[in-house]
Amino acid sequence: MRKIIVQKFGGTSVRTEENRLHALKHIKKVIEEGYKSVVVVSAMGRMGDPYATDTLLSLVGGSNTKVSKREQDILMSCGEVISSVVFTEMLLENGIKAASLTGAQAGFRTNDDFTNAKIVEMDTTRLLKELESHDVVVVAGFQGITANGDVTTIGRGGSDTSAAALGAALQADWIDIFTDVAGVMTADPKLTEKARPLDIVTYNEVSNLAYQGAKVIHPRAVEIAMQADVPIRVRSTYSDAKGTLVTKLSKIKRGTDIKERLVTGIAHVSNVTQIKVLAKKGQFNLQVEVFKAMASEQISVDFINISPNDVVYTVSDDMADKAKATLELLGYEPYLEKHCAKVSVVGAGITGVPGVASKIVTALSNQGIRILQSADSYTTIWVLVKQDDLKKAVNALHDAFQLEKAEIDVEAIDEKSSFINKMKE
Repeated sequence: MRKIIVQKFGGTSVRTEENRLHALKHIKKVIEEGYKSVVVVSAMGRMGDPYATDTLLSLVGGSNTKVSKREQDILMSCGEVISSVVFTEMLLENGIKAASLTGAQAGFRTNDDFTNAKIVEMDTTRLLKELESHDVVVVAGFQGITANGDVTTIGRGGSDTSAAALGAALQADWIDIFTDVAGVMTADPKLTEKARPLDIVTYNEVSNLAYQGAKVIHPRAVEIAMQADVPIRVRSTYSDAKGTLVTKLSKIKRGTDIKERLVTGIAHVSNVTQIKVLAKKGQFNLQVEVFKAMASEQISVDFINISPNDVVYTVSDDMADKAKATLELLGYEPYLEKHCAKVSVVGAGITGVPGVASKIVTALSNQGIRILQSADSYTTIWVLVKQDDLKKAVNALHDAFQLEKAEIDVEAIDEKSSFINKMKE
């Protein structure tokens, strides 16, 4: 059998016939190069488009639906199935031997955590059989099946995860993630004109960016590919450019990342509310009581700062009033700062380097941006600013770390495959 690659096309890439024809060019190219392609597709388009996931959910009341999560998964899985058959029809019309499979038929076995299921096993027997007589197998992403035969979906970003799981299970030469941008960017190009695509990043770098709000690829997908040591390319559907290569870089042995650039990029999460809660007189269990209350109301919290007398954290803007009401029932008088944004400076090179925090504070202060909260880890420094200051903050930090000029030392790219060697040329 010829070598296999996995190509994933997101909702915007399969939304219209014109967009699907752009995807077709990429598939034809790899077939001509002697590969078999496993194509993973998302549902077509976004909210408002007939078969988009959110549109399907709106048929049963959206977030206020009365049907169970199991039943929601039956409905939500339909979008990708429709997309896979429509895409297969296009391939057949263009003379390509193709077949479509649902996630279950392609071998995705999951637990029964409906709407956010985890893949527990991959059985690609059927898929490999189809590849014997077809050049392309189109797989419905975002879905699997339980041991009891229930359809499941694997959470937002699930098609990325589907592609990575197939890449790992099939030992693919590489995984292409096609999007509507040129690759992994140093920042959101909608916020700064100076954002540029990165030629090459480590799994750790792109995973950190994804966890902090960069939406170009789902972090679960990166982790699966990293464990299997399968390279990823993040590319534009509408261009022949190579995009961003995500792989391991090592000077000594596989699995040891080289010293990365100081800062990889700037990520952000918009529309969050900061909540400050003061302890009652003589109280010693403030944090336990507050976070237990948030969990009981299924309110996700982030950006937590704790001190003996207070706790500060963030929630999404749409959960702010619910959080406030919950705290008031417990006798607290929370202070809310609505309409904020969390901005993250991400880079494995930050570790142990003095002056990075100072540079961030200086850059923001020089632009008159008030820092409402901050925290740091080995690879990331976070600041909370007002939503109105987000664009200015991203540009200030992008300039401060000269990300439009940043490069990485690639003298020792892992010699894993001929594909990576091609990327060096």
